Amino acid sequence: MAPGCVLCHYEGLHAVLGRVDGMVVLEPTNPVTAGHALVVPERHVESALTDEVLTGEVFRAAARWAAECGYTDVNLITNAGRSATQEVFHLHVHVVPRREGDGLALPWHIPGRAGDD
Repeated sequence: MAPGCVLCHYEGLHAVLGRVDGMVVLEPTNPVTAGHALVVPERHVESALTDEVLTGEVFRAAARWAAECGYTDVNLITNAGRSATQEVFHLHVHVVPRREGDGLALPWHIPGRAGDD
């Protein structure tokens, strides 16, 4: 556990939704869709680039969580590094259930690409 890490010290900050494959599943502070969850390893690692084996295990757990919840359309997302919009420096994967017309626009806009306004 790292001092000051909000995902190492989640008690009281995030509701625990469950556990899967040795990972804790937490409710994010500001969920973007119904069912949005964070799959977090208990061991502190800074990002998905820190330990590729653990990163694979977290993604496997996230996919299993999504399947167990019955989601058929879902984004599994992680960010690694400040320029990639990582704000919490503890590896975690967002499970973001999607529904037709949910209005959630992901932030991947490439200016000047054909079809973009």
